[in-house]
Amino acid sequence: MVSLTQRLSKDFKFAGLALAVSAFALFAGNPALAQVAAFKQAVAEEAAHDRDIAAFYRSVKFESIWTGASDEDKARRSALFTAMSTVGMHGLPEARHDTDRLMRILKDIRTPEDRARAEVAMSKAFIQLARDMQSGVLEPSKVDEEIKRNGVYSNATEYLTGIMENKPRAYFRSIVPQTGEYARLMKEKLRLEKLIQAGGWGPAVPAGSLSKGQSGGAVVALRDRLIAMGYLERSSTMTYDRNIEGAVQVFQAAHGLEPDGQVDSGTMRQINEGPEARLRAVMVAMERERWLNKDRGARHVLVNLTDFSARIIDNDDITFQTRSVIGANTHDRRSPEFSDEMDHMVINPTWNVPRSITVKQYLPQMQANPGAVGHLKLYDWQGREVPRSAVNFNAYNGNTFPFDLKQPPSNSNALGLVKYMFPNKYNIYLHDTPSKHLFAHERRAYSHGCIRLADPFDFGYTLLAAQEDEPVDFFHKVLATGKETRVDLDQPIPVHIIYRTAFTDSKGRPQYRSDVYGRDAKIWNAMVRAGVTSPALGTFGLEVASVTGDPVQINVSANPVQAVATEPLNQTYQTRLVSNTGTRSTSGQASASFRTISSRENGR
Repeated sequence: MVSLTQRLSKDFKFAGLALAVSAFALFAGNPALAQVAAFKQAVAEEAAHDRDIAAFYRSVKFESIWTGASDEDKARRSALFTAMSTVGMHGLPEARHDTDRLMRILKDIRTPEDRARAEVAMSKAFIQLARDMQSGVLEPSKVDEEIKRNGVYSNATEYLTGIMENKPRAYFRSIVPQTGEYARLMKEKLRLEKLIQAGGWGPAVPAGSLSKGQSGGAVVALRDRLIAMGYLERSSTMTYDRNIEGAVQVFQAAHGLEPDGQVDSGTMRQINEGPEARLRAVMVAMERERWLNKDRGARHVLVNLTDFSARIIDNDDITFQTRSVIGANTHDRRSPEFSDEMDHMVINPTWNVPRSITVKQYLPQMQANPGAVGHLKLYDWQGREVPRSAVNFNAYNGNTFPFDLKQPPSNSNALGLVKYMFPNKYNIYLHDTPSKHLFAHERRAYSHGCIRLADPFDFGYTLLAAQEDEPVDFFHKVLATGKETRVDLDQPIPVHIIYRTAFTDSKGRPQYRSDVYGRDAKIWNAMVRAGVTSPALGTFGLEVASVTGDPVQINVSANPVQAVATEPLNQTYQTRLVSNTGTRSTSGQASASFRTISSRENGR
């Protein structure tokens, strides 16, 4: 069976042969024109193995766009080499975009065939670069199946047409994310790289916790580190005074911690985190921005899972924000990342209990006690309520249970008094909750996947203000009926559920959050495997296999080395250290400095 590539190759070889015969007859007396014909024939043959590239060159009659002597070709060559030389600034793999290789190909041009090979090689290099700059180096769902994004992809013809029809340097600027956030992240990346190369923030604070009024060497180390980080003005104090307390509060707010001004163990861990970890978070965030490289909407809802927050954004300004509760860190409850459109809200909602919760959580309870979870009602497939006395719960299992569970509208409804719908196949939405106490927690991962809002009414008022003169009165008039009521939004609003451990606030200041589900660690490891590096990071991978037990994965960072083991210590390990300079093997006992963590904490 002949493949499409083989057929295309054959077609283009015939086309090239016909072109050569015609050229020989037409240009036998004109060597310059004969060379042009030979170049076009060779381009046809070189491009034949890529359908999109072949289609592009066919559309321009096999003329050059890179290797010609025209000012346009020169401008495109210059712009390409400049863009390739700056990929490191974007956190892209430099080895993948090798300018030296292309330069050698260009320098080796002696014949029209050589030039054709260079022409197509430059097109391929450009397409790879454009895709990386626009869409990132990774396929999101291959890194973590709970990242439900496809990236923004163009085919080769679109990229080549774009560079040909636009000013080359402007075109390269246009394909990277145009958000202010991407520019601010790049600025932070460059700042951190410069900082790390200058020595970082100095020694870690040698204490587990500190509080106001204390003095001594640990307080001096804290003072110096806060100054180096930019949270404290220069000071000679040796006492944990009001100024240090204020600086700690600002630091805590920038890292998603309760801003109480006291350095407990959690705050100390964040203070002692090195700038290398922050740089990795920023580079991952830049890759994530490329995955969402599209117009997000003048007005949109932004839910950052790691920040446990939900915001309404209007023209890049935050017009509303509230705390949120996200999915618990278990395999079937983590909140996915995706984008959709909110088109309505439901006031006084009924909770239609998801099938998974019905059979896994509630059916066993009702089998043990038919009166359990009495706030939920049973309905048959025709929507008729079924009395519990008519059901033998023990006659069913998770596969055969034929009833639906529903909770009627009420103050104690699991969804609270309002939910905000952006219909999607993941059954995720935003809603109120009767469990208000959870919003006081610093880390708020408790739900079955949906996003609970701390201020759901105010969220609704802000949405309704675009279509109601008195949004508060309207909302409460519907609420007072006690009846389930759908309220459509006149203008659907994009909703983006994102996951950023590094981002900037409304004033452009860097913010950092914990990797709640462990997704960013996976992304960073995948980026390293793809060749992403930084002059400030001595990054390498450590593959570890236990000789006496199950495999163990240890993620190693650079300077100082920190590791996380996912199985009990005191075992013998065979390790393989993978770096840019080669591979080394070793074995031995797991170091006591390795911290054993649970599968929940490690995001698996």
